[in-house]
Amino acid sequence: MADTKPTNSSVTVASAPGDERADAGGHDEEITSLEGIPALSLDAISSVAYGPEAMLAVLASAGAGALARIEPITVAIVVLLVILVFSYRQVIAAYPDGGGCYAVSKANLGRRASLLAGAALVVDYVLTVAVSIAAGVAALVSAFPALGPDSLALSLGILAVLTALNLRGLATSARALLLPTAVFIVGIYVVIVAGFLHRHPAAGSGIHVVAVPTAAAAVGVLLILKAFAAGCSALTGVEAIANDVPAFRPPRARRAMRTEVLLGGLLGTMLLGLSVLTVRFHIAPETSQTVLSQITRASVGRGGLYYVIDLSTTAILAIAANTSFGGLPMLASLLARDNLLPHVFGLRGDRPVYRYGVIALAVLSGALLVAVDADTNALIPLFAIGVFTGFTLSQAGLVRHWYHERPRRWWARAALNGLGAVMTAVATIIFVVTKFSAGAWVVVVAIPALILLFIRIAHYYRDVGVELGLGQTPPVPTAEPSLVVVPVMAVSKMTAAALARALSLGDEVVAVSVQFDDEAAAALREEWDRWHPGVALTVLRSPSRSITKPMLSYLRSLRLQARSSVLVLIPEVEPKKWRHQLLQNQRGIILANVLRRHCEVTVARIAFRLKEE
Repeated sequence: MADTKPTNSSVTVASAPGDERADAGGHDEEITSLEGIPALSLDAISSVAYGPEAMLAVLASAGAGALARIEPITVAIVVLLVILVFSYRQVIAAYPDGGGCYAVSKANLGRRASLLAGAALVVDYVLTVAVSIAAGVAALVSAFPALGPDSLALSLGILAVLTALNLRGLATSARALLLPTAVFIVGIYVVIVAGFLHRHPAAGSGIHVVAVPTAAAAVGVLLILKAFAAGCSALTGVEAIANDVPAFRPPRARRAMRTEVLLGGLLGTMLLGLSVLTVRFHIAPETSQTVLSQITRASVGRGGLYYVIDLSTTAILAIAANTSFGGLPMLASLLARDNLLPHVFGLRGDRPVYRYGVIALAVLSGALLVAVDADTNALIPLFAIGVFTGFTLSQAGLVRHWYHERPRRWWARAALNGLGAVMTAVATIIFVVTKFSAGAWVVVVAIPALILLFIRIAHYYRDVGVELGLGQTPPVPTAEPSLVVVPVMAVSKMTAAALARALSLGDEVVAVSVQFDDEAAAALREEWDRWHPGVALTVLRSPSRSITKPMLSYLRSLRLQARSSVLVLIPEVEPKKWRHQLLQNQRGIILANVLRRHCEVTVARIAFRLKEE
């Protein structure tokens, strides 16, 4: 029989402070249902500034009479919005750990679909940041043309501010953005209510209603579909709440579902109201004025209220990128947990922030802004394809989820999600076909490239796991005679501290010094003999003034190769202030890197901390 006596081994498990959301003060870094709007919904809310305009731009190609078709198209988009809101409420309830369409696809559609969902969401998040900031700066430049040459600098500046806010925590950014979000939402409703109260444009608005003959209103089915797909860009961001459910305060799922419904109500009513006013005031696309600006002028005139709403629109477009800063770091942490991204993306610091995801998003978005010189028109063709791919996968995954789970009235839920999957798939196909030559090909290439990257990273972690023997019981560790080699430059307190540590770690300790000339070598030997630390000193000569080559030759010698365990303990100064690190000679870092790459020894660096004054 196997021996079942308890061993002397003991295991202590300690939780790292700052790594749990439930630690003291952890709720301060989590968001409420209301804070979820500025934290995770600005992308969707701000889309009322360009969604209707995208529809009108398509319809205008069929003549002024076709512009009235924006109302039924908007109704269809709002119907799709309702389906998506209810679907993502179901996603939140079923997958409260976040991940949105990635989690749904992984659980219901298999590995390939989950890879596609993850890649599509990453592309969408990066594009959302770039498009939102570029659009906000473009709106600002239209009001102040003198800022035109500084568009890229302004865009990168806004990106830096948003990055800094989100590195301090999602709750911090949500509270900072709550006021401008409220001003924008209230302003849009003021415009809608004021427009509904009178039949004609406000006095002094400069908007003149021109009668349009009904004969000019004939519109083909293909054009209607293109306008529908263009208007669906107003739905980007609806998925972000489901992607970051853990960011909410407990009960997280319930708060996230409330935020999803609140977002759907705000976005749906604003889109419907603006479409009615577009038809009422016969608004058409202009190169010098946005559609939302024209509607605002027609409803409230060109007084102070107009400028407040216009500036709040600029602000909300610029900060709509905050949605991605809430969603992508959480998604990246889930991808890292599944070995599809580097594991560093799953780490949090003292604040519950996936800082590496925040930084990676900022770097990628900044590079994209630089590549297109912060030109919104260059980014728009790339927009929405990724998120609508995610919509389609999420809806299809829920259909399969209900089919397998079969709760009460499951067929009604499956039918709702199936309809949503068909509608979002149609929109995705139209996006790709109509925008392919205008730049959408970049997304078509980027998504497979990301999938390939995920696969390669997964293969790397799989191979490492095999090498480490993960999941297998390793041999019982046994003590081995060890030799500790301490590189030294001179007799000093740092050398004494390093030798003391080495004597406590190994059975035998050897000090090794690389000297560049005979005089310095002789002086060091003489000083070492006077000190007499009880550790033998080996001096290596290096006429070429290289430290690494003599050390490598010494460690590869037959005497050391015969030892089963060799530790190289490298002492180095740790200055009092970080900027003083530049004044160190960096020999320790260089030597450690070379030895790790080219020698079968264990390398450790020991810091000698300088005392504070």
